[in-house]
Amino acid sequence: MDRAQLPLNALRAFEAAARHLSFTRAGLELCVSQGAVSQQVAQLEARIGAPLFRRLPRGLALTDEGLALLPVLADAFDRVGGTLERIEGGRLHEVLTLGVVGTFAGGWLLPRLADFARACPHVDLRLMTNNNRVDLAGEGLDLAIRFGEGAWHGTHAQPILRAPLAPLCTPALAARLADPVALAREPLLRSYRADEWPRWFAAASAPCPPLRGPMFDTSLLMVEAARAGLGVALAPVAMFAADLQAGRLVQPFHESVDVGGYWLTRLLSRPDSPAMAAFRAWLADAVLQG
Repeated sequence: MDRAQLPLNALRAFEAAARHLSFTRAGLELCVSQGAVSQQVAQLEARIGAPLFRRLPRGLALTDEGLALLPVLADAFDRVGGTLERIEGGRLHEVLTLGVVGTFAGGWLLPRLADFARACPHVDLRLMTNNNRVDLAGEGLDLAIRFGEGAWHGTHAQPILRAPLAPLCTPALAARLADPVALAREPLLRSYRADEWPRWFAAASAPCPPLRGPMFDTSLLMVEAARAGLGVALAPVAMFAADLQAGRLVQPFHESVDVGGYWLTRLLSRPDSPAMAAFRAWLADAVLQG
Protein backbone atom coordinates (compact mmCIF):
# COMPACT_ATOMS: atom_id res chain seq x y z
CA MET A 1 0.00 0.00 0.00
CA ASP A 2 1.33 3.44 -0.93
CA ARG A 3 2.57 5.30 2.17
CA ALA A 4 0.54 8.40 1.28
CA GLN A 5 -2.65 6.30 1.32
CA LEU A 6 -2.11 4.64 4.71
CA PRO A 7 -5.34 4.96 6.77
CA LEU A 8 -3.61 6.25 9.89
CA ASN A 9 -6.75 6.92 11.94
CA ALA A 10 -8.07 3.44 11.21
CA LEU A 11 -4.71 1.85 12.05
CA ARG A 12 -4.61 3.76 15.33
CA ALA A 13 -8.14 2.63 16.17
CA PHE A 14 -7.27 -0.99 15.38
CA GLU A 15 -4.06 -0.91 17.47
CA ALA A 16 -5.90 0.45 20.52
CA ALA A 17 -8.78 -2.01 20.14
CA ALA A 18 -6.34 -4.90 19.69
CA ARG A 19 -4.45 -4.01 22.87
CA HIS A 20 -7.64 -3.75 24.91
CA LEU A 21 -9.63 -6.37 22.97
CA SER A 22 -12.47 -3.91 23.39
CA PHE A 23 -13.91 -1.17 21.16
CA THR A 24 -15.29 0.57 24.26
CA ARG A 25 -11.94 0.81 26.10
CA ALA A 26 -10.21 1.81 22.86
CA GLY A 27 -12.72 4.61 22.44
CA LEU A 28 -12.06 5.85 25.96
CA GLU A 29 -8.31 5.91 25.26
CA LEU A 30 -8.74 7.74 21.95
CA CYS A 31 -11.49 10.05 23.27
CA VAL A 32 -14.01 8.90 20.65
CA SER A 33 -17.14 6.78 20.83
CA GLN A 34 -17.19 2.98 20.76
CA GLY A 35 -19.10 3.24 17.48
CA ALA A 36 -16.40 5.42 15.91
CA VAL A 37 -13.71 2.85 16.74
CA SER A 38 -15.85 0.02 15.39
CA GLN A 39 -16.48 1.94 12.18
CA GLN A 40 -12.79 2.73 11.68
CA VAL A 41 -11.85 -0.92 12.17
CA ALA A 42 -14.59 -2.04 9.77
CA GLN A 43 -13.29 0.36 7.13
CA LEU A 44 -9.75 -0.98 7.60
CA GLU A 45 -10.97 -4.58 7.27
CA ALA A 46 -12.86 -3.70 4.09
CA ARG A 47 -9.77 -1.99 2.70
CA ILE A 48 -7.44 -4.94 3.24
CA GLY A 49 -10.10 -7.54 2.44
CA ALA A 50 -9.71 -9.56 5.64
CA PRO A 51 -11.25 -9.56 9.13
CA LEU A 52 -8.96 -8.43 11.94
CA PHE A 53 -11.20 -9.43 14.83
CA ARG A 54 -13.61 -12.19 15.61
CA ARG A 55 -16.61 -10.60 17.32
CA LEU A 56 -17.51 -12.74 20.33
CA PRO A 57 -20.47 -12.50 22.70
CA ARG A 58 -18.19 -11.25 25.47
CA GLY A 59 -15.54 -9.31 23.60
CA LEU A 60 -13.09 -9.53 20.74
CA ALA A 61 -10.43 -11.99 19.59
CA LEU A 62 -7.74 -11.28 17.00
CA THR A 63 -7.70 -13.23 13.76
CA ASP A 64 -4.42 -14.43 12.27
CA GLU A 65 -4.35 -11.25 10.19
CA GLY A 66 -4.90 -9.13 13.29
CA LEU A 67 -2.18 -10.99 15.16
CA ALA A 68 0.23 -10.29 12.29
CA LEU A 69 -0.61 -6.58 12.10
CA LEU A 70 -0.65 -5.69 15.81
CA PRO A 71 3.08 -6.04 16.67
CA VAL A 72 4.08 -4.10 13.55
CA LEU A 73 1.81 -1.20 14.45
CA ALA A 74 2.73 -1.28 18.16
CA ASP A 75 6.43 -1.09 17.32
CA ALA A 76 5.92 1.69 14.79
CA PHE A 77 3.81 3.80 17.16
CA ASP A 78 6.29 3.22 20.02
CA ARG A 79 9.18 4.36 17.85
CA VAL A 80 7.34 7.46 16.68
CA GLY A 81 6.33 8.29 20.26
CA GLY A 82 9.86 7.71 21.54
CA THR A 83 11.36 9.98 18.92
CA LEU A 84 8.86 12.73 19.65
CA GLU A 85 9.70 12.48 23.36
CA ARG A 86 13.39 12.87 22.54
CA ILE A 87 12.69 16.12 20.69
CA GLU A 88 12.15 18.53 23.54
CA GLY A 89 12.69 22.26 23.55
CA GLY A 90 13.48 22.19 19.86
CA ARG A 91 16.50 19.86 20.22
CA LEU A 92 16.89 16.11 19.79
CA HIS A 93 17.74 14.28 23.02
CA GLU A 94 20.22 11.42 22.72
CA VAL A 95 20.92 8.47 24.98
CA LEU A 96 24.57 7.91 25.87
CA THR A 97 25.45 4.55 27.44
CA LEU A 98 28.65 4.88 29.44
CA GLY A 99 30.57 2.11 31.17
CA VAL A 100 32.66 3.34 34.11
CA VAL A 101 35.10 1.57 36.38
CA GLY A 102 33.53 1.82 39.82
CA THR A 103 36.37 3.73 41.50
CA PHE A 104 36.24 6.53 38.95
CA ALA A 105 32.44 6.59 39.03
CA GLY A 106 32.30 7.06 42.80
CA GLY A 107 35.42 9.13 43.30
CA TRP A 108 35.28 11.53 40.37
CA LEU A 109 32.25 11.30 38.09
CA LEU A 110 29.28 11.23 40.49
CA PRO A 111 30.16 14.52 42.23
CA ARG A 112 30.22 16.18 38.78
CA LEU A 113 27.10 14.66 37.21
CA ALA A 114 24.97 17.70 38.03
CA ASP A 115 27.46 19.87 36.16
CA PHE A 116 27.26 17.52 33.16
CA ALA A 117 23.46 17.66 33.20
CA ARG A 118 23.60 21.47 33.11
CA ALA A 119 26.22 21.54 30.37
CA CYS A 120 24.60 18.86 28.18
CA PRO A 121 20.85 18.81 28.91
CA HIS A 122 20.17 17.09 25.57
CA VAL A 123 22.14 13.95 26.58
CA ASP A 124 20.36 11.27 28.61
CA LEU A 125 23.19 9.45 30.36
CA ARG A 126 22.98 5.73 31.15
CA LEU A 127 25.73 4.61 33.57
CA MET A 128 26.94 1.02 33.91
CA THR A 129 29.70 0.42 36.46
CA ASN A 130 32.26 -2.35 36.17
CA ASN A 131 35.49 -3.59 37.74
CA ASN A 132 37.59 -2.64 34.68
CA ARG A 133 36.61 -5.68 32.63
CA VAL A 134 34.69 -4.20 29.71
CA ASP A 135 33.12 -5.55 26.53
CA LEU A 136 32.10 -2.42 24.62
CA ALA A 137 30.25 -4.23 21.86
CA GLY A 138 28.74 -7.01 23.96
CA GLU A 139 27.43 -4.61 26.61
CA GLY A 140 26.13 -2.07 24.09
CA LEU A 141 28.35 0.73 25.41
CA ASP A 142 28.96 3.92 23.49
CA LEU A 143 31.95 4.81 25.66
CA ALA A 144 33.81 3.28 28.59
CA ILE A 145 36.09 4.80 31.21
CA ARG A 146 38.66 2.28 32.35
CA PHE A 147 41.97 2.07 34.20
CA GLY A 148 45.24 0.98 32.61
CA GLU A 149 47.84 2.05 30.09
CA GLY A 150 45.52 2.73 27.17
CA ALA A 151 46.36 -0.35 25.11
CA TRP A 152 43.12 -2.22 24.36
CA HIS A 153 42.77 -4.03 21.04
CA GLY A 154 40.37 -2.46 18.56
CA THR A 155 39.82 0.51 20.85
CA HIS A 156 40.49 4.24 20.63
CA ALA A 157 41.70 5.46 24.04
CA GLN A 158 41.83 9.09 25.14
CA PRO A 159 43.77 9.79 28.36
CA ILE A 160 41.76 11.41 31.15
CA LEU A 161 44.09 11.58 34.14
CA ARG A 162 46.85 9.66 35.85
CA ALA A 163 46.06 8.10 39.22
CA PRO A 164 49.13 7.22 41.31
CA LEU A 165 48.59 4.65 44.05
CA ALA A 166 49.54 5.18 47.69
CA PRO A 167 48.71 3.48 51.00
CA LEU A 168 45.48 4.60 52.68
CA CYS A 169 44.30 3.63 56.15
CA THR A 170 42.52 4.92 59.23
CA PRO A 171 44.27 7.46 61.47
CA ALA A 172 44.38 4.87 64.28
CA LEU A 173 46.20 2.35 62.09
CA ALA A 174 48.52 5.03 60.69
CA ALA A 175 49.69 5.80 64.23
CA ARG A 176 51.32 2.36 64.29
CA LEU A 177 53.32 3.00 61.09
CA ALA A 178 56.63 4.64 61.88
CA ASP A 179 58.05 3.76 58.45
CA PRO A 180 57.21 1.58 55.41
CA VAL A 181 58.80 -1.45 57.04
CA ALA A 182 56.09 -1.34 59.71
CA LEU A 183 53.54 -2.23 57.03
CA ALA A 184 54.75 -5.82 57.29
CA ARG A 185 52.83 -6.09 60.59
CA GLU A 186 49.52 -5.01 59.03
CA PRO A 187 47.13 -6.66 56.56
CA LEU A 188 47.88 -5.27 53.11
CA LEU A 189 44.65 -5.07 51.16
CA ARG A 190 45.20 -5.94 47.50
CA SER A 191 43.64 -5.63 44.08
CA TYR A 192 43.76 -8.37 41.45
CA ARG A 193 46.88 -6.66 39.98
CA ALA A 194 49.55 -8.55 41.87
CA ASP A 195 52.46 -6.23 41.11
CA GLU A 196 51.11 -3.07 42.79
CA TRP A 197 52.37 -3.54 46.34
CA PRO A 198 55.82 -4.78 45.20
CA ARG A 199 56.15 -1.73 42.96
CA TRP A 200 55.13 0.60 45.78
CA PHE A 201 57.65 -0.92 48.21
CA ALA A 202 60.35 -0.55 45.54
CA ALA A 203 59.43 3.14 45.21
CA ALA A 204 59.64 3.46 49.01
CA SER A 205 63.04 1.68 49.07
CA ALA A 206 61.70 -0.95 51.44
CA PRO A 207 61.45 -4.75 51.18
CA CYS A 208 58.03 -6.07 50.18
CA PRO A 209 56.72 -8.45 52.86
CA PRO A 210 54.62 -11.52 52.08
CA LEU A 211 51.20 -10.29 51.01
CA ARG A 212 48.62 -11.78 53.36
CA GLY A 213 45.68 -9.39 53.18
CA PRO A 214 42.43 -10.11 51.33
CA MET A 215 42.15 -9.45 47.60
CA PHE A 216 39.45 -7.26 46.00
CA ASP A 217 38.27 -6.80 42.42
CA THR A 218 37.49 -3.11 42.98
CA SER A 219 39.27 -0.31 44.82
CA LEU A 220 35.92 0.89 46.15
CA LEU A 221 35.45 -2.24 48.25
CA MET A 222 39.12 -2.37 49.17
CA VAL A 223 39.06 1.18 50.51
CA GLU A 224 35.80 0.47 52.32
CA ALA A 225 37.66 -2.31 54.13
CA ALA A 226 40.44 0.15 54.98
CA ARG A 227 37.86 2.60 56.38
CA ALA A 228 36.66 -0.20 58.64
CA GLY A 229 40.18 -0.62 60.00
CA LEU A 230 40.74 -4.01 58.34
CA GLY A 231 44.11 -3.09 56.86
CA VAL A 232 45.98 -0.78 54.53
CA ALA A 233 44.69 -0.25 51.00
CA LEU A 234 46.88 0.67 48.05
CA ALA A 235 44.56 2.85 46.01
CA PRO A 236 44.40 5.87 43.67
CA VAL A 237 44.53 8.72 46.17
CA ALA A 238 42.80 11.23 43.88
CA MET A 239 39.64 9.09 43.85
CA PHE A 240 39.31 9.22 47.65
CA ALA A 241 39.99 12.88 48.30
CA ALA A 242 36.71 13.27 50.20
CA ASP A 243 37.75 10.60 52.73
CA LEU A 244 41.13 12.28 53.23
CA GLN A 245 39.58 15.72 53.66
CA ALA A 246 37.05 14.37 56.17
CA GLY A 247 39.75 12.54 58.13
CA ARG A 248 38.23 9.10 57.62
CA LEU A 249 41.45 8.02 55.92
CA VAL A 250 45.02 9.23 55.89
CA GLN A 251 47.97 8.69 53.58
CA PRO A 252 50.70 7.62 56.01
CA PHE A 253 53.59 7.86 53.50
CA HIS A 254 54.18 10.34 50.72
CA GLU A 255 55.57 7.75 48.29
CA SER A 256 53.28 6.75 45.44
CA VAL A 257 53.58 4.57 42.37
CA ASP A 258 52.14 5.24 38.93
CA VAL A 259 50.77 2.02 37.45
CA GLY A 260 48.27 3.51 35.03
CA GLY A 261 45.58 6.08 34.51
CA TYR A 262 41.98 6.53 33.51
CA TRP A 263 41.06 6.52 29.83
CA LEU A 264 37.94 7.26 27.82
CA THR A 265 37.56 4.49 25.27
CA ARG A 266 35.36 3.56 22.33
CA LEU A 267 35.50 0.96 19.60
CA LEU A 268 37.53 2.03 16.56
CA SER A 269 34.57 0.89 14.46
CA ARG A 270 32.19 3.19 16.37
CA PRO A 271 32.01 6.74 14.99
CA ASP A 272 31.31 9.59 17.38
CA SER A 273 27.66 10.50 17.79
CA PRO A 274 26.79 14.06 18.87
CA ALA A 275 26.18 12.77 22.41
CA MET A 276 29.56 11.03 22.50
CA ALA A 277 31.30 14.17 21.25
CA ALA A 278 29.47 16.30 23.83
CA PHE A 279 30.51 14.02 26.70
CA ARG A 280 34.10 13.87 25.45
CA ALA A 281 34.34 17.67 25.32
CA TRP A 282 32.72 18.11 28.75
CA LEU A 283 35.02 15.50 30.31
CA ALA A 284 38.16 17.13 28.93
CA ASP A 285 37.06 20.52 30.25
CA ALA A 286 36.07 19.12 33.65
CA VAL A 287 39.45 17.42 34.09
CA LEU A 288 41.25 20.68 33.28
CA GLN A 289 39.18 22.49 35.90
CA GLY A 290 40.13 19.85 38.46
